[in-house]
Amino acid sequence: MVENGRLQIPSMKERCTPAEWQARVDLAACYRLVDLYGMSDMMANHISMRVPGEEGAFLINAYGMMYEEITASSLIKIDVDGNVLSKPDFGDLNYGINKAGYVIHSAVHAARHEVDCVIHTHSWASMAVSALECGLLPITQTAMRFLKIGYHDYQGVVLNAAEQASLLQDLGQGEALILRNHGALVVGRTVGEAFNWMHRLELSCRSQLAAMACNSPFVRVPQAVLEETWNNYQPGTRRPYGQMEWPALLRKLDRLDPSYKT
Repeated sequence: MVENGRLQIPSMKERCTPAEWQARVDLAACYRLVDLYGMSDMMANHISMRVPGEEGAFLINAYGMMYEEITASSLIKIDVDGNVLSKPDFGDLNYGINKAGYVIHSAVHAARHEVDCVIHTHSWASMAVSALECGLLPITQTAMRFLKIGYHDYQGVVLNAAEQASLLQDLGQGEALILRNHGALVVGRTVGEAFNWMHRLELSCRSQLAAMACNSPFVRVPQAVLEETWNNYQPGTRRPYGQMEWPALLRKLDRLDPSYKT
């Protein structure tokens, strides 16, 4: 049922554990923030979140909803084998999941148990950089964080589970991956960390494209400085990303539209 342009979805709060509900709220917030910061692609793409205390279970968006309307109750819980464990009542719409989302996200959640959140985007900037032979260049301090980013060659729309092995190999133990001729993917041990990685990757792509448009030579940074800067951004060197930013981002959403929590 739709009322005033909003889907009326019954609350899932009483159908899940407090830990799952918190994960739902955080994941819905992440969808809203990805849209707010200009990284969404209508109803395409996906962000997933591991369900605390449930081995192999994760939450993902209903295929058919825009990022800016996703709520905690609208998320669908599936397992790494693609089975739907629980979903809200969408009425006649009867939304399901995007198969490409399942193939990509189930692979990461099954192989990287320390990862709680996976974000995949088709932003204009990441798509443009993904099509460049040079890839992402470490020409700014922000981009130097991605000095050793992985690359995954395009093999068509990700609908075949056979691609999971090469996807995981290219991601390795890293946090970010450029999907050639496609877009970007990041992972995080928390939803706040994952959003931080994606936001910074997006800024790196946008700034590179802006600099390339100037048709002027780049200032070269010595390799030793690049390596030192990259090391300063690694998990073992500094506090985890998102710890400070995530609560502030939630406050921002609460001021704008707190409906993500329903």
